[in-house]
Amino acid sequence: MRQDVKKIRNLLKQYAKLKRDLTAFNQVSSPSFDGVSSHSSRNGAEIRLINHVDLSYQLKEVEDALNAIDDPQYQFILHDYIIEKRFSRNEACEQLSVSVSKFNYLKNQALEVFKKIYS
Repeated sequence: MRQDVKKIRNLLKQYAKLKRDLTAFNQVSSPSFDGVSSHSSRNGAEIRLINHVDLSYQLKEVEDALNAIDDPQYQFILHDYIIEKRFSRNEACEQLSVSVSKFNYLKNQALEVFKKIYS
């Protein structure tokens, strides 16, 4: 597999982790901006807020690219097989009614399409 496609595959694998991280962040109580001066030069609440915005932006970019893909087979491969890991390769082949070699071809094509949209 080409290096750039491998990076995209790893990005998609991290997508679910990013979603979990963002959900966990949202469950933490909101920071309080009470005007009390701090002796540190860093504002922890501000840093958490920036991290939240950064995670949200990363998720939105991936979701926008995924939603821009029209092919249902590609969407299935990217979402259900790579991101959610709902199926093994053989199960995914059965779901799509294709051979393993055809599935690998479709998977590489789906990753290429995602890469072009995401870039």
